[in-house]
Amino acid sequence: MRRQLPNRSVGFVNQTRHSDADLWTLWNTAQQTLASKIDLNPVQQSIANAPADILAGDPRALTIRPLQLTVASAPDLSSQTLLAATGTRRPDPTGLIACPQPCDVRYTPAYSLYQPAVVKYAASWESSGSSFDTIVEYEFENQILFALGYDTSWR
Repeated sequence: MRRQLPNRSVGFVNQTRHSDADLWTLWNTAQQTLASKIDLNPVQQSIANAPADILAGDPRALTIRPLQLTVASAPDLSSQTLLAATGTRRPDPTGLIACPQPCDVRYTPAYSLYQPAVVKYAASWESSGSSFDTIVEYEFENQILFALGYDTSWR
């Protein structure tokens, strides 16, 4: 069952320093990745040593389009706040933002919301080139998987 609404226009609400063409390239790469292989629990694997939940690709991923998907940065969590909250020392910029609940982690480089469709990432990643691409592409995968009806709770 598809969760996208047909009355919303296709595209991004681009609040990044990158062009819409850049975002479309990342979206298309995310589609190709999911058409060939799906990893449903990378977060669970990293924080709980859970076994991988890898599925064969889903060719329907190639048909999903972003519907007014907001892509925007959020200010990095300060190193002082991170230290006070977790005891973890990390220099500024930390590359982390608070992950809204329910979330499997407290702080993350990026996260997705699905209704409304939003991708947020730590502002310091904006100028990091390939790291920005990797982070946003991963969040685009999450948006596509959600639209296809997959459980994205461990992504």
